[in-house]
Amino acid sequence: MFDTIHHVAIIGSDYARSKHFYVDQLGFKVIRENYRPERDDYKIDLACGMTEIELFIIKGAPERPNYPEAQGLRHLAFKVADVDATVKKLNQQGIKTEPVRLDTFTGKKMTFFFDPDHLPLEIHE
Repeated sequence: MFDTIHHVAIIGSDYARSKHFYVDQLGFKVIRENYRPERDDYKIDLACGMTEIELFIIKGAPERPNYPEAQGLRHLAFKVADVDATVKKLNQQGIKTEPVRLDTFTGKKMTFFFDPDHLPLEIHE
């Protein structure tokens, strides 16, 4: 019934800070960007391999209720070839990461970092 994930939607609070993080620091490519005057918000579609990330910038959106166990999406995980190399690159850009650890079930390296609005993001080999 389901083939693959078409997109994931993220809500950010600050246009410049969120766009800088996802485009300049993480390297996602902008597919399209639109301002929606009827909502006074932005929708930036980003390419992540064959999947899209819809980055909405909504002023005054409520903050995440708590970390990490709020109901709903727990975190967004990105597959990378080398967690250690990715951590090094993120850290060089001023993005703090948690210590690298092994996934108990897969035995693969993984760790977490956070977007400007504290959304947990994971990298996993």
